[in-house]
Amino acid sequence: MAEQEIRLQDIFDMDFIQKFQDDFARAVGMTAVTVDLNGTPVTHPTDWTDFCMKYTRGCPKGKARCEKCNADNGAKAAREGRPQVYECHAGLMDFAAPIMLNGKQVGSILGGQVLTQPLDEEKYRRVAQEIGVDPDEYIAAARKIQVVDRTRLDHAAQTLYLFAGVISKMGYYQYRLKKMSESINDTTMHVSAAMEELAASARDVDSNQKALNTEIKTVSEVAGKITEFTRLIEDIAKQTQLLGLNASIEAARAGAAGAGFSVVAEEIRKLAENSKSAVAEIQNFTGQIGHSVDKTVEKGANTSEIVSQQAKAIEDCANDLMGLSETSTELFNLAHDK
Repeated sequence: MAEQEIRLQDIFDMDFIQKFQDDFARAVGMTAVTVDLNGTPVTHPTDWTDFCMKYTRGCPKGKARCEKCNADNGAKAAREGRPQVYECHAGLMDFAAPIMLNGKQVGSILGGQVLTQPLDEEKYRRVAQEIGVDPDEYIAAARKIQVVDRTRLDHAAQTLYLFAGVISKMGYYQYRLKKMSESINDTTMHVSAAMEELAASARDVDSNQKALNTEIKTVSEVAGKITEFTRLIEDIAKQTQLLGLNASIEAARAGAAGAGFSVVAEEIRKLAENSKSAVAEIQNFTGQIGHSVDKTVEKGANTSEIVSQQAKAIEDCANDLMGLSETSTELFNLAHDK
């Protein structure tokens, strides 16, 4: 909400304004009312006279003149930086004190409805005819208006001006406090939500990493079994090689009759050599796999530990933010007088 769009009701405790207005008016023996920038009352008028309430404001033309008069003189007081004591359009003496918000007027507190000179009946009869009310009734109501010393009127105006200045500052500070508390409250709520999501994500990553570590260990176990199996094949190859050697010896003893057997023995020996060579290669590969798996398991464990630490740190931050959120909520409630 832009400052120029702010209403008095958005800034001030109107019950407090009403109470001050009533007490002030009754202390100085005059009337009072708080109006917006258009001159429209935003509080209940205090002790207004029948002359103003029943007759002057009781007709459309008179009411329009009153609101314009109030707005114009409130604005003039704001421009000049001092209370404005003036004769209203109907001939009564009033005073205006501007209510400011960071240098911008948002309304005025008005007082008066008195005379400082004896009643000029001809003047009020003309006003009655202009606004369309019964002149005799208007004069009768005007005769009830009290006559006060001008000095007393000036002191009342100055008092009201000083008070309006104080509440203007209080109102601006409270307005800024509200805005800051709302901003802090919104920010902490958003950050808290984001931290909760991060914490949940970190927990998922930690869980996935642990599952991955389990799978890697399974691969390591399989690689170990492959190594055991290659040892078995190596033993078989050694036995086959020995069998081929024995077969060659027996074929040599048999002479020509064992020539075919000798060929078979040679092939068995070659198969044994190839098997032994293949086993060596498999053992080399499984050794490399085992080494890589061990490294992966080690790094996975480190990653899991880091992720766990991060998850805990995020949860701690989230808890701290919740505490900050509670503080900002309390600040928000204080700013809004809850």
